[in-house]
Amino acid sequence: MISVRSTSPTKIDWLQGLSLPSGWSESKVKYVAPGMQAGEAITAESIEPAGPYPVYGGNGLRGYTQAKTHHGTRILIGRQGALCGNVHLVSGEFWASEHAIVARAADAVDARWLAYLLRVMNLGRYSQTAAQPGIGTAQINALPVPVPPHSEQRDIADYLDRETARIDALIEEQQRLIEMLRERRTAAIAARLESLGGMTRLKHVSTVQTGITLSGEGDPTAPEWPYLRVANVQVGYVDLREIKTLRVPPDRAAASMLQPGDVLMTEGGDNDKLGRGALWRGEVPNMLHQNHIFAVRPSEALDPEFLVYWLDGPVARSYFRTTAKQTTNLAGTNKWTLGNLPVPAPPLDEQRRVVGALDEQTTKIGALVDETERFIELARERRAALITAAVTGQIDVREMV
Repeated sequence: MISVRSTSPTKIDWLQGLSLPSGWSESKVKYVAPGMQAGEAITAESIEPAGPYPVYGGNGLRGYTQAKTHHGTRILIGRQGALCGNVHLVSGEFWASEHAIVARAADAVDARWLAYLLRVMNLGRYSQTAAQPGIGTAQINALPVPVPPHSEQRDIADYLDRETARIDALIEEQQRLIEMLRERRTAAIAARLESLGGMTRLKHVSTVQTGITLSGEGDPTAPEWPYLRVANVQVGYVDLREIKTLRVPPDRAAASMLQPGDVLMTEGGDNDKLGRGALWRGEVPNMLHQNHIFAVRPSEALDPEFLVYWLDGPVARSYFRTTAKQTTNLAGTNKWTLGNLPVPAPPLDEQRRVVGALDEQTTKIGALVDETERFIELARERRAALITAAVTGQIDVREMV
């Protein structure tokens, strides 16, 4: 059973009024992680898929190189970008790039505990720039932190290592289940589409519309329109949670306005996601889309839901894999390539029969995927809550290690 100890109020603002256990002290990051500094610059040409020393940037492992900058155990904190402030604990001999802040735990501080604590602190919220988020050593060093005795730091780290490993293993198991379900969905789509003939090109049965190019803050005197950003188009659905607004003249807005029945695709992204479609049903009126999103507007000869399934089928997947412009782990396409995608052109009623049959097969699979994803989300929330409770002294783990 989790025991409760006597506590006393803390003045640490980010703890939001919580109390600390008796025997804990208050300090600052610069005392528990002295000598914090940025890593060293390295060129992309020096990073290889394999080599003697791993290269870590602000977001984790980038590759390998022939030299090293550090050895031992260090905590790396992302300096720039959307993931600035994220935390990685690394050990051994490695190169830390200029995109990472390198921290060493003080002699009387457990590095594992410190890494857990820094993750809980959500360092990214202290970023001082909006266009390109970034955080520096001075900001981090000044932050106040709760500090348990060294022996309890070790107990907390041991407890969290064990419990988070259990949760991570459970999440991995559920992720494998999702992969299996998605493979089953893909197989069902492939089986239904493989016998269709009468191929044509997408450009002959649709128009492909590019979106609006964003420049600065827009025209402050023009009407305000909702617009869809590239990050909001996911595989199979459109995420409506973070729609932004933009002020542009009506004539410019009209050229990039979505219509119900448009099939949305991202111009670039993850190799597996490129070329997959999401149906726009008109959930938000007068919606514009960003220039990195294609809006495919089917003609009367092509059912939009049929097109979404076709984009998820083996012919389309193979087409985008072979025609995409590849970078390290991303892929991109263009309007011309998209327009030349082979698509079947059976009668419209046959397309709709295919859609009905696939809806029946894939709806159950989709429900299982959704349920599993909710389970994973809850497990991650529990993981985060457990870490927060342990490193802030809200639970006593000394009797549980």
